[in-house]
Amino acid sequence: MPSSISYTLFTIFSTLLTTSNGAFCEKYTEGIVIKRFEKTTHLHFYFHDILGGKNPTTVRIAGPPNGTAYSFGSTVMIDDPLTEGPEPTSKLVGRAQGMYAIASQQDASLLMVMNFAFMEGTYNGSSISILGRNPVMDDVREMPIVGGSGLFRSAHGYALAHTIAFDFKTGDAIVEYNVHVTYY
Repeated sequence: MPSSISYTLFTIFSTLLTTSNGAFCEKYTEGIVIKRFEKTTHLHFYFHDILGGKNPTTVRIAGPPNGTAYSFGSTVMIDDPLTEGPEPTSKLVGRAQGMYAIASQQDASLLMVMNFAFMEGTYNGSSISILGRNPVMDDVREMPIVGGSGLFRSAHGYALAHTIAFDFKTGDAIVEYNVHVTYY
């Protein structure tokens, strides 16, 4: 008697297990060939971080109560223009949107969390996501690309940042970016 009950329960549970995975996950026994080719693109543009003036693109949102914008823990939200050339009046190609924070007590290193949202040409409507350390006193800094959207879906690669101008009075900076992004 116990063996027939065990057999019945085994049959019921195995039937439930094989039919319950249909909505969330389907398994295919035949292989599906996906013909995707990786493409690598080099993008070159300038990032304008504007802290001063009438229309700042960087605003402090958190930090130590008596600290400055450059104190450990200070966090800013950004909506910085990305342009073709180093001049602020150069053609706008996108925006750097996100935040960065002073993440080191020993040196000027930032934690960068931002998207490069493109608004021009082939990449209009696409974005690249950056998440990484930016030791701003280094001549050239490398940050990883951790994803993207639109044409840059499933993107990976790296961004090289090089500060070409910094105003010590206002904190404004112009940073040259060379981005090497691989996507499908």
